[in-house]
Amino acid sequence: MTDTHGFDKERFEVELEFVQCLANPWYINIIAQQGYFDKPEFVNYLKYLKYWQRPEYARFIVYPHALAFLDLLQQKSFREEMKRVDEATRIHELQYHHWRWPNYQEDSTAVVPAHSTNGSDSQ
Repeated sequence: MTDTHGFDKERFEVELEFVQCLANPWYINIIAQQGYFDKPEFVNYLKYLKYWQRPEYARFIVYPHALAFLDLLQQKSFREEMKRVDEATRIHELQYHHWRWPNYQEDSTAVVPAHSTNGSDSQ
């Protein structure tokens, strides 16, 4: 529904929800496997959605990884890689480590906090 100022609330909500779904590597993997990234009109839609990176829209994003993945999805190589389950798994693990240990880097010798090395993580 469009208000008197030309704002389309339903479109805003649908696009916000879709962009936030992009924070999930498994979701990206599923739409990649279904061939959406092979459709030029869908790739153009991803380009269009980059407006969510502007501050006046980004403030509504709850999952900031969505914006990072939206950037990566502009690259054909990333879209192709995300068709592979092993790549989605790798990215999901990196994402988890980033959330769990913010200073974690894949190619470093990151130190896992001592309290979580025994497998009984209470957080």
